[in-house]
Amino acid sequence: MFFNWQQEGDENLVRELADCLRNPGAVILVPTETVYGLAARISDPAAREKIIFLKHRDPAKHLGWFVPDLAAAEKYGLQLSDAARRLAERFMPGPLTLIVNRADGSTVGFRIPDHPLLLKLLRELGEPLLQTSANRSGFPNALSCAEASAMLCGEPDAVVDGGDILPGALASTIVDCTGETPRIIRQGALDVKDLIP
Repeated sequence: MFFNWQQEGDENLVRELADCLRNPGAVILVPTETVYGLAARISDPAAREKIIFLKHRDPAKHLGWFVPDLAAAEKYGLQLSDAARRLAERFMPGPLTLIVNRADGSTVGFRIPDHPLLLKLLRELGEPLLQTSANRSGFPNALSCAEASAMLCGEPDAVVDGGDILPGALASTIVDCTGETPRIIRQGALDVKDLIP
């Protein structure tokens, strides 16, 4: 399925994407406020494997999550330290990924996307989304639907063309908040250095 998205009010598109993602193994290609990305339900292990295949990604690398808000993050077992909560409340929604501990002892990087289509989709779907940039591993970020499609090792189940992202756009900044002191893992679109001890 291929869709053009140019307006915030397209509720039919949101419902169609949610219905698509409810199919086992479904992965979608979507624009974000940073770069084009791949997304799938966190509860769908077949979709996780498909993302790894499409990106030619190392299976040992974790995939991040999109959540609609901090309440949903905590509902799904993400444990926010005081530092993580301060950063989230100041910069989310936005291009910030926080790596936090989970109730089961694992860790996950999550962010609240600052993109109306993704936020509506998260609320329609009712669960977080696995997410990663849509470029093939080791290749530059995809700033258009065409660039992403050309790099992937196969086809997603749905593709949303939201137009080109501005040249030079960066992926999200990643901050590890699993220890006592937050650490910047990747400097991306958001500069938080002044707020990290």
